[in-house]
Amino acid sequence: MKKITYVISSFLMLFATVAAAQEQEAATREGGHTNQSKFRQLYQEFSTPNNYRSASGAPGPDYYQQQADYKMDITLDDKNARLYGEETITYTNNSPDVLEFLWVQLDQNVRSKDSKSPLRDGGGVPLAAPTGSFVSSYMTEAFDGGFNIEFVKDANGNPLPYTINQTMMRIDLPQPLASKSQVSFSIKWWYNIPDHTVNRARSGYEYFPKDGNRAYVIAQFFPRMAVYNDVEGWQNHQFWGSGEFALPFGDYEVNITVPADHILDGTGVLQNRKEVYSREMMKRYKEAQNSYDKPVIIVSQEEAEAAEKGFSEKTKTWKLKAENVRDFGFATSRKFIWDMQAVKLGDRTVMAVSMYPKEGNPLWEEYSTKAVAHTLKSYSAHTFDYPYPKAISVHAKNQGMEYPMICWNYGRPQEDGSYSDGVKYGMISVIIHEVGHNFFPMIVNSDERQWGWMDEGLDTFMQYMAEQEFGEAFPDAIAPLEAYPSRRGAPAKIVPYMAGDQSYLAPIMSNPENVYQLGPNAYGKPATALNILRETVMGRELFDHAFKTYANRWKFKHPSPEDFFRTMEDASAVDLDYFWRGWFYTTDYVDIGVKDVKKYYVSNEPTKQMKEYMAARNLTEADLPPLVYLAAEDSEDYNKDLKGKKPSETSETLQSFMMDNMTAEERAAVKEPKFFYEVTFNKPGGIPMPLIVEYTYEDGTKESITYPAEIWRKNDVEVKRVLSTEKEIVGIVVDPKAETADIDTSNNSWPKAETRSEFDAFKAQIKD
Repeated sequence: MKKITYVISSFLMLFATVAAAQEQEAATREGGHTNQSKFRQLYQEFSTPNNYRSASGAPGPDYYQQQADYKMDITLDDKNARLYGEETITYTNNSPDVLEFLWVQLDQNVRSKDSKSPLRDGGGVPLAAPTGSFVSSYMTEAFDGGFNIEFVKDANGNPLPYTINQTMMRIDLPQPLASKSQVSFSIKWWYNIPDHTVNRARSGYEYFPKDGNRAYVIAQFFPRMAVYNDVEGWQNHQFWGSGEFALPFGDYEVNITVPADHILDGTGVLQNRKEVYSREMMKRYKEAQNSYDKPVIIVSQEEAEAAEKGFSEKTKTWKLKAENVRDFGFATSRKFIWDMQAVKLGDRTVMAVSMYPKEGNPLWEEYSTKAVAHTLKSYSAHTFDYPYPKAISVHAKNQGMEYPMICWNYGRPQEDGSYSDGVKYGMISVIIHEVGHNFFPMIVNSDERQWGWMDEGLDTFMQYMAEQEFGEAFPDAIAPLEAYPSRRGAPAKIVPYMAGDQSYLAPIMSNPENVYQLGPNAYGKPATALNILRETVMGRELFDHAFKTYANRWKFKHPSPEDFFRTMEDASAVDLDYFWRGWFYTTDYVDIGVKDVKKYYVSNEPTKQMKEYMAARNLTEADLPPLVYLAAEDSEDYNKDLKGKKPSETSETLQSFMMDNMTAEERAAVKEPKFFYEVTFNKPGGIPMPLIVEYTYEDGTKESITYPAEIWRKNDVEVKRVLSTEKEIVGIVVDPKAETADIDTSNNSWPKAETRSEFDAFKAQIKD
């Protein structure tokens, strides 16, 4: 009898999944297979933990990073738009390795006449092309913007041999650089500054023909040390244009000589403020240091317009010093209006700064510095208090680029000063994004050249949160909108990309140079993934703690993707390997739906299917223990007289069990459902996600249940859930709030909506 009871009980447990098991068996009968579960651990994808990077995602006991310190003298030739520089680099080898040579980045060489960058992409004749790009592509001689290296010398002034390979320069050392030792060398160079409004150069100048001035935003302007680390040795991948930068931290002393009537600011702390500021500027600056509620104008529009007419022949040198930064940038022009505001972060005061020509007003004077201050507060709350003394937003046409403490941003009104909401929100958003890059990757210093998503994706996610918080900080700025109109971050925003042609998609874990659509791939998709992780998968409390742990573990260090993935799990106790695999390592998409809904009733009589099962095993009812049978409403076992009745009213065995094994009080406390449903959910998409279901009952009430993503762990195609309810179910909707980036919502409802409009109407109906 025990054997028979075991057989029947096993049958009851496995019956719901037997069909799927048979399908899997048929598919693999000819041979075995490796572990194909989406929930398998990422051991094959991840590197083995070591003393440099631990299995927890934290830096290991032997973690190291190199240091590169710079002393520079820079001269801007405004008449000829040319930059001259000489630098001394002191490089400290903190690695355990002996280095025979050093690699230096020459990023401006991407614009040299012999650059390979314009030759790397194929393509045919377009149906149409913007006039400007057509002229620049086919009718204009290539701009010669590469570095002209005049010398490379050692600390004693002796020439050092070097080899330039496109955007990389190898310096051959006369003696190998031992571990824990330093070497100093000097480089002298110059280059022609590009017009950054042509081909979207990351830095350069904009020319204003009405007044004959230029506004300069200058970066990648000096030969910069490449990163050497435990992950891949030298990061000397070429700069082709899309993959950004990998840089070591260091200290900077930079002297920049510009026309005397220019206004300049950049990375670091100004060392000679009294020499370059007027008396009135000093007075306003001191006022700004204590103005926490609004910006203070340091250089007014009236003063900037007067300076536009001067064109001084004299020069002025601005001296900046920065500690523990990975890069350096500056902006300079006689056209700049300048304002500043103090921001309290912990026990420190940080200056939020904006620089913009009159062409940016009135928009910039109203919103730029407010956006800078808000960004610093929002990002600090989610990571760590901003450690640098200032953050600068510089107005530059069609720009969006970031450097430590300074960035350039677009957003320009019409000539009459009017602007649309689109221009306003575009400007605020790009300022939040670029100022936010101070956190990722300027401080949490990931390798942009290899993993674009680690800075762009994380920053876009942080940007989304800061945007949604912007309305609380400045309610008048977004009225009468219900919420800030974020361009990226919300799950629905990424659906068109994830539903696109797979021939033009690449996993997030791809080099930025090798993807078709860099914006959705490196910015939008990872930002959406993290938003879903925070709101739907982990919950804010667990996510926020883990994310803050990652930021603090790796600030002023060089994290890898695995360090991020491991830390998020280590600090939350949530196994996310399936999530990283689906969202980051594949081009799979989310598509979950309701496949079938069957109603059942409780019977004392074996169903036809049960009888067939018993006959196949030579069993009779006398061989079995007391059983409860569930008969499908659409089967030949259906008995309409039993529909909607309590189980004890339709099953003698159940009633007998309750009488013999339960006290009167226990029987009184039993809740006997009147309805039983078997709901089959399917997953045409490849990414397992939490199954969010809203059930609507006949009386109009609703119940929401979130089944964890692990519900798909044993069957990646479909799962069944049995529901016992007191009330009849009249509607089922999967993902009713569009939380999972489901690419096809036509299968998300029962009764099935044949078209998207019908589905939306059904959702609206049951929502009300």
